[in-house]
Amino acid sequence: MPAQELQKQLETLREQLEQNPPLSEAEREDLRVLMAQIESEIQLENATQDASIADGVNLAVERFEVEHPAIAGTLRNIVNALGSMGI
Repeated sequence: MPAQELQKQLETLREQLEQNPPLSEAEREDLRVLMAQIESEIQLENATQDASIADGVNLAVERFEVEHPAIAGTLRNIVNALGSMGI
């Protein structure tokens, strides 16, 4: 169940990025890298889990919180889903 919620939040984040918010190319690339890491974590849910992914998402929340609150909100949901998975 947590993996399904996490996948749903990733889809929401993709949709938000497709709306072309005013992000720099570096910010977009950082989010793409995070999303790829999270997708890998979903696939390895039952294997050894890497807590640094949650740390990276938390840093992204802080980075986008002021200028892009919708993206930050979705990232917070991802952090919660990772926590539910024990990551």
